[in-house]
Amino acid sequence: ANGWIRGLLCHLISLSDMEDIGVHPSVSTLTTTPVDYLSSLVTNMVSSLVGELQGGVHESNMPLRVSSEHLNRLSVFCVPLVSIPEVVPLIEVILNCHESGYEECLHVAFLESVNNAVLQRRISLSEKAVTSLWLRHLPSLEKATLHLIEKLLTCETMQMKEVMKNSFLPQASAHHPAIFLVIDNIFRKMLLDTDGNVKALTAVQVFTRHFIQIYQQNTQQHQIPLKTYFPHVHQSLVMVLAKQPSDIPPKAWPHHLKYIADMLKTMTEEGNVWSNGGLLENWFFLAHFGDWLDIAAYQLLTSENKISDALLWLLAFYHHPNTGFQHRMQEMAELRCVVGHLKELLSQTPSKADLQAALDSSKAIIQHFCLKNVINQLFVSFLIFSSRGHTLAHQFFACMDLTGDAKHISALLTNAEYWMNLPGFQNQEAQKTVEVLQELFQGR
Repeated sequence: ANGWIRGLLCHLISLSDMEDIGVHPSVSTLTTTPVDYLSSLVTNMVSSLVGELQGGVHESNMPLRVSSEHLNRLSVFCVPLVSIPEVVPLIEVILNCHESGYEECLHVAFLESVNNAVLQRRISLSEKAVTSLWLRHLPSLEKATLHLIEKLLTCETMQMKEVMKNSFLPQASAHHPAIFLVIDNIFRKMLLDTDGNVKALTAVQVFTRHFIQIYQQNTQQHQIPLKTYFPHVHQSLVMVLAKQPSDIPPKAWPHHLKYIADMLKTMTEEGNVWSNGGLLENWFFLAHFGDWLDIAAYQLLTSENKISDALLWLLAFYHHPNTGFQHRMQEMAELRCVVGHLKELLSQTPSKADLQAALDSSKAIIQHFCLKNVINQLFVSFLIFSSRGHTLAHQFFACMDLTGDAKHISALLTNAEYWMNLPGFQNQEAQKTVEVLQELFQGR
């Protein structure tokens, strides 16, 4: 396909009114419309080029090897055609070909055009082809990641799961640590730039949940070690935190969480040699697995005091990792009072007045110690598992709406909905409370 043919095809395909270019008279004697005729022309051309690239090789998982010069010419040829559905088979084959040289041979304009067309949903490519695109071209991977983050941060928290399902990034990450490390580094910068914004944290956690699920589904004999994806974190912490709550019986959750808390406390407060990447790396790794933090908030209100203290430290560290030792002790003392009050109410049938009194007593602690997010998480857990949680939901919503905490609560409810449906932990009364709260905060 030389330049003249390429120019002619681009010109024909880009015009919607075939009469203007004189094509209609030339094909008027055929039993087909001009549009169908050109579509057939492009399809035949693509089929011919695909057959040439494949060279009669049978379908297999082995990459096709083609000369770099030929692939480069074809990629340039396809640049103005990437949005044409009939050209998709050729794009797929080009992306999956393995050139004979060591340097990337596909033209940058082609890679950028294909990536833009995929992100804008103008064409649909296979997971294999898209993954190959991202492995070939780092800027395309970065742009796809930023595009996903923008969609996650601008959608309702409850829609994040659906947004993630429509992206190939979790799948590509699970199969290629190099892709995961690029995405994870962008997430790290996002969290630092937003100072641990709740919506940003939730986006990271939803992505990680999908990534881990896909990773665990990979039953290949030579599975990539999970430590490869988190090189700056000690392997013991990787293995214990990456365990999904669904993999552990609910009765074992408190002791599993205590083990996580004790390990992190040793690494961060005592300067243990395990702390490969320091405090920030350990916090960032913990931030990936928010499901365990939500479960910790629930276990705090139902577990024995010895375990409760470890879980309280875990929550405080998650929300305020940079707090010094002395200040942390003061925070813990104040939070123990809040937990004790909520535990007492859980053992009763709390009224609206009881809830209001508990909220009022926590305001001074929030103002003095900036523990708003921790206390919000504790109150959400209290409401979900209180015998009258669904009847107190409206009053709680009114209080949170006034303080501007609605987005944080909405994120907590989305996560709660996930882990409360885990095997062995179904609670219809709690699920009813979550539904009532979600309706209130979603309709805000």
